[in-house]
Amino acid sequence: MANKKSPKSSDIKKIAEFKFNLDAKTIFIFLFVALFFIFAFRSLSQTAKQVVPEKSITTVVKEIKSGKINKVEIIDNKILVHYKDNKLALAYKETGDSFLKTLKDSDVNLEKINVVVKDTQGSAGLINFLGNLIPTILMIAFFIFLFRQARGAQESVFSFGQARVKKFSKDNPKVTFNDVAGVDEAKKELEEVVDFLKHPEKYKKLGARTPKGVILIGPSGCGKTLLAKAVAGEAGVPFYSIAGSEFMEMLVGIGAARVRDLFATAKKSAPSIIFIDEVDAIGRARSIGVMPSHDEREQTLNQILVEMDGFTPTEQVVVVAATNRGDLLDTALLRPGRFDRRIIVDYPDLQGRKAIIQIHARGKPFDADVDWDKVAKRTVGFSGADLENMLNEGAIDAARQGKTRISIADLEEAATKVKLGPEKKRLQSEFDKKLTAYHEAGHAVISHFLLHTDPVHRISIVSRGMALGFTLTPPVADKLHETKTHLMEKITVMMGGRAAEECVFGEITTGAANDFDQATQIAKAMVIEYGMSDLGPINFGPTLDITEFGKGYWTDNKISQEMLAKIDAEVKKLVTSSYERAFELIKEKKKYLDKVAQELIAKESLDQDEFEAIVGKKPKLN
Repeated sequence: MANKKSPKSSDIKKIAEFKFNLDAKTIFIFLFVALFFIFAFRSLSQTAKQVVPEKSITTVVKEIKSGKINKVEIIDNKILVHYKDNKLALAYKETGDSFLKTLKDSDVNLEKINVVVKDTQGSAGLINFLGNLIPTILMIAFFIFLFRQARGAQESVFSFGQARVKKFSKDNPKVTFNDVAGVDEAKKELEEVVDFLKHPEKYKKLGARTPKGVILIGPSGCGKTLLAKAVAGEAGVPFYSIAGSEFMEMLVGIGAARVRDLFATAKKSAPSIIFIDEVDAIGRARSIGVMPSHDEREQTLNQILVEMDGFTPTEQVVVVAATNRGDLLDTALLRPGRFDRRIIVDYPDLQGRKAIIQIHARGKPFDADVDWDKVAKRTVGFSGADLENMLNEGAIDAARQGKTRISIADLEEAATKVKLGPEKKRLQSEFDKKLTAYHEAGHAVISHFLLHTDPVHRISIVSRGMALGFTLTPPVADKLHETKTHLMEKITVMMGGRAAEECVFGEITTGAANDFDQATQIAKAMVIEYGMSDLGPINFGPTLDITEFGKGYWTDNKISQEMLAKIDAEVKKLVTSSYERAFELIKEKKKYLDKVAQELIAKESLDQDEFEAIVGKKPKLN
């Protein structure tokens, strides 16, 4: 006899919920229809009463004797008279009187007339009863419906402690590791976890245990959630997904109860995987004061710590978590035995971007001259989400223009739109347009003639976002280190706009405010964090202090007022020296500045080839 697979309790629960919801909807609809017909019947009765003429009993008896009436229907106290000419009339008798007896007393021959007696007392009583009961039931059902909606569609008042977890099965649309690119190291680590769950016996033979937790840390849009979906698609085991914020509730203890319910559910279907997105919502470092606060978030975190590595350790249950604020997490959560593997999911490199573009380019028609190597080099600093959005925006732009294929120009416009926003055709006076052109030309000329800066990719005086114009100088290659020389030249390029305004117009404007902000941030980082000033290799910024209990927290260094004044002086020196260098270089290259500005006024935008046709090829280091 074949073994029949018994249904799981969760499946039975879903079926019961479905039947309950179906029956409730059916009953509600039935009651509504019944009430409708009851009132419709009453309405028809009232209408019939108004249309059919009413006569007295004496008149009806006389007309029966005269042979005008063909049929008489006695319905309770009503007497419906059918004439031989197909007309109708209505008469009423006293309650308790017999119309047949009245006819006999009037010497009417009953054999010559068709008399039909109908008793509707029972049905009328039922209709009246239902007519009073059904409105009450509908009102109660309406308030129950409102209560269930306000409660967030939970099963009952006792279900607050149940985790709002989403279970992924094989029937769901699958994302596999083939759909993930640009994060090869992270993918390899997770492939090992999946293999642990699929083939645990080969690891147990060597005494290896299944990793209890894997935490993915990295900027937004770099593929953390996509990796988790790929694990769900590859694992072949139950995969439970929940967000960190879904543990929290107004009621005290609900977060911890939901953690217990989540792990209990996962243990029943082990081997299984739990994915907690944005784990920093509940996993932040606990308070370290003399009187620690036992708030709801801390209780939830404590329960997670116990479930992952307590007296009842989880077997064959792997927890995968994701966050973009790894610096805020509690040290007890990150230690081995809870999260054994910490995986950094960072921005993709050149080869990673190319692989990501190839994945998202599937199903989209492109021109034959699209150079994917060039597109990958153009998109340094783009996340996976940025690249997907760029290709989508390129397809939208091509479709809007009525094209059948996506061109490299569409991709270039899409890349600029993703980073800076869409074009804004603002009305500008001739003076404003000229001022913007010289400002952007100043950035471009300085960037071109400095040796350690990246080449100019595009210049435009068309407004995007909050900027009236822009100069794009994307990095030629991915950089792992920054030098003091390069940082100083970046500040000099940022000062180029103001230097050009002052050199050409003898006036300064508000257009360089954002340039100053970025330059000051770089200069502060050089002095406070990187030790790139005359104050020496000292960190004057926030530091991570580790307490005797192993807990870490960020604290500001205690710096004297005298040292703060020196820091401010060093920052000012870096920025002002860069501005002086930019001003001197602008005066030296003013003929190129004028030519570039004039071309910008005429064309509004210049690409790299058009720009280098004016100023020549960028000088290279010897």
